[in-house]
Amino acid sequence: MERTIALFNYLLRLGDHSLILGQRLSEWCSKGPLLEEDLAMTNMALDHIGRAAALYKYAAEVEGKGQTEDDLAYRRGERAFLNPLLVELPRGDFAFTMLRQYLCAVFEYYLYQALTTSKNETIAGISAKAVKEARYHMVHARDWCLRLGLGTAESKRRLKDALNAIWMYTGDLFEMYDEDALLVSQGIGVDLNEIKAQWEKDIFELFQKVGLSVPNVDYMQTGSRNGIHTEHLGHLLAEMQYLQRAYPDAKW
Repeated sequence: MERTIALFNYLLRLGDHSLILGQRLSEWCSKGPLLEEDLAMTNMALDHIGRAAALYKYAAEVEGKGQTEDDLAYRRGERAFLNPLLVELPRGDFAFTMLRQYLCAVFEYYLYQALTTSKNETIAGISAKAVKEARYHMVHARDWCLRLGLGTAESKRRLKDALNAIWMYTGDLFEMYDEDALLVSQGIGVDLNEIKAQWEKDIFELFQKVGLSVPNVDYMQTGSRNGIHTEHLGHLLAEMQYLQRAYPDAKW
């Protein structure tokens, strides 16, 4: 695979992950369980959307076809998105959101920590900021998972239900493709198998503390790298992209 195409797809994947997760977090705006948490989730959503903008801007430069970060965010169809399935699942209740946020934040923390040493200076620069954000997101979500898992019978049940619903989608985070191998060999990308080992260590440690067991699943849901998504992404994009599609080239 040509390096330019591989890098473009890699940046899209990182950007799509952040944009879609940020959109899901933004759905909590004005609906948080308390004011401070409402503000915290809104700020985390902004972190993700800001990161996506930086990644899309660089992706557009790499592609060299005159697109902008807004084109990549708001003018691509469902099959062109490369985000992992986990981030497009519906918002769910608060326990679902916090558990997903923890699973994603741990992944992002180790991913961007590794990418700070990328030979691509732009990726390394974006990652240096992203790893700080991911560290806060990780600690914040972990604290809530501990509170829920060690709280009441109801909060523990909700966290357990969330894990049973989410776990089958986590394998999609670590799928490796030819473009990954190419970029890893050139010191640009990261070997996701190494990230997975670090991720599992932290995740399983939390599960042990709150008394949760990893669900038995027959297979992991995958396919996002080929544009195969759940039904939920199309609904999310229809809402997120409405203004741009209804009023093309509109300016604020």
